[in-house]
Amino acid sequence: MSTDMPESRERRKLPPGMVLIILSAALFLAIILSFLLGRYPVPPKELFGIFLHRLGFAIEPFWSKTQEVAVFNIRMPRILMAVLVGACLSAAGASYQGVFQNPMAAPDVLGASAGAGFGAALAIYLGLSGRFITLSAFFMSLITVALVFFISKRAKGEKLMGLVLAGIIVSSLFQSGTSFIKLVADPTNKLPAITYWLMGSLVGATNKELKMIILPMLIGLLPMILLRWRLNVLTMGDDEARALGVDAGRLRLVSVISATLVTAAAVSVSGMIGWVGLVIPHVMRRLVGSDYRYLLPGAVIGGGLFLLIVDDFSRNIASTEIPIGILTSVIGAPFFLFLITRREEMR
Repeated sequence: MSTDMPESRERRKLPPGMVLIILSAALFLAIILSFLLGRYPVPPKELFGIFLHRLGFAIEPFWSKTQEVAVFNIRMPRILMAVLVGACLSAAGASYQGVFQNPMAAPDVLGASAGAGFGAALAIYLGLSGRFITLSAFFMSLITVALVFFISKRAKGEKLMGLVLAGIIVSSLFQSGTSFIKLVADPTNKLPAITYWLMGSLVGATNKELKMIILPMLIGLLPMILLRWRLNVLTMGDDEARALGVDAGRLRLVSVISATLVTAAAVSVSGMIGWVGLVIPHVMRRLVGSDYRYLLPGAVIGGGLFLLIVDDFSRNIASTEIPIGILTSVIGAPFFLFLITRREEMR
């Protein structure tokens, strides 16, 4: 019998860089396949012809105008929105988990989701249009987080704990406000609209919404990507961070603000989508390790891939579209249960 049993049992993992390349290729393939899925058929030949024609190639159209409209005005904004929202929520979750050194930290830890929900519910109650619902959700989300920071600054004791507790308190307050709006809303049309928005969905995603929200998403993602290696230093403690020339307090502040900005932007266009920011970072830790140089890009790519696949199921699995927030909960909760029962994966 061999005497090197422990070595033979070790799992051989791919290098993190190779994993990121594979995930990127999978995301690209998923985007292409997503254009082929939908109620209105667009075969591969027509799809590539439409894209090549739009890129300036001299191709005589052999597709219908309806197919072209379906590709560029309906599927493209929804596909890109799914990728961006998933990437933002997952990156925010990974960032929060690093900043707070808590594997249970999620994108709504500072109340951004609760504030967005209240803002959207208020806009729907007031009868505002879809674009104003998105703007209301976005700015109310930012106001909520600003209020959390204001309260935490005046809290006594450890600052990080004060920030989390303030987030819990303010979230509860805005959730109560949302419940009150649902109570007084017209049950014929406004209440169903509020309820559906809170379930999370990408139905009706438009190019205008995409253009409006992509800038704050990129502004939030860029600092997280550029400073990702410094998040590794936070695990050593503040004294070690200072010895390495890293201002731990400033790094936490920038990371929290960036993660909150992308969370606010994502939730304002998608509604309440849970589990993405909690589960995907843990999956990426299993694939690429805990080094944030690889973990954060992995979270961005993996989150976009996951939510795109879930959204494809959402719009194709049944005759009536299922809210995407329901599907992420159905998938995420059992999967997270699997992760927490395997201690070696939760590190």
